Amino acid sequence: MPSYNTSEFRKGLKVQMDGDPYHMIECNFVKPGKGQALYKCKLKNLLRGTVLDKTYKSGDTIEAADITEIEAQFLYRQTDKFVFMDNTSFEQYELNESQVDEAWKYLKEGMVCSMMLFNNNPISVTPPNHVVLKIEYCEPAVRGNTATNLTKPVKTETGAEFICPAFLEMGDSIRVDTRTGEYIERVRE
Repeated sequence: MPSYNTSEFRKGLKVQMDGDPYHMIECNFVKPGKGQALYKCKLKNLLRGTVLDKTYKSGDTIEAADITEIEAQFLYRQTDKFVFMDNTSFEQYELNESQVDEAWKYLKEGMVCSMMLFNNNPISVTPPNHVVLKIEYCEPAVRGNTATNLTKPVKTETGAEFICPAFLEMGDSIRVDTRTGEYIERVRE
């Protein structure tokens, strides 16, 4: 298994410690007045979501994680399982609710997502940056409130709720940013 030297440390690196995959979310080089240079890193456990602070001396190494990313199509949800299919090998993967995390809000059947595999086992899924969802339920729009900044909660076809402008009605389609979970615009089809 390849490894990374401290000179290769950077944000976004995928490493392995004690058998778990970690994502380097921050890495700062520190040169104290005396002594050896240090690398202070924040590492996020990709299985549990916990964040760990670690300090490495110049010249230390970390083992690289066997992480691959594939395109996978969301097929269906069965109670607490989400079933995806690899678009190239047609192999099916099941992820549980904790692995899917907040992505369930945006998943529609047939949607192509990015799936992360650790040692060929699925560990997480990321939806496209922008998705279009149909509003399934919301309070009726109030006439005359179109020029103000009033908002209201709406429930989409996926079962997720978003805060949207008050002029939207049931049956409208909205574009949502999956990175922030915020409403972007109304989509006319």
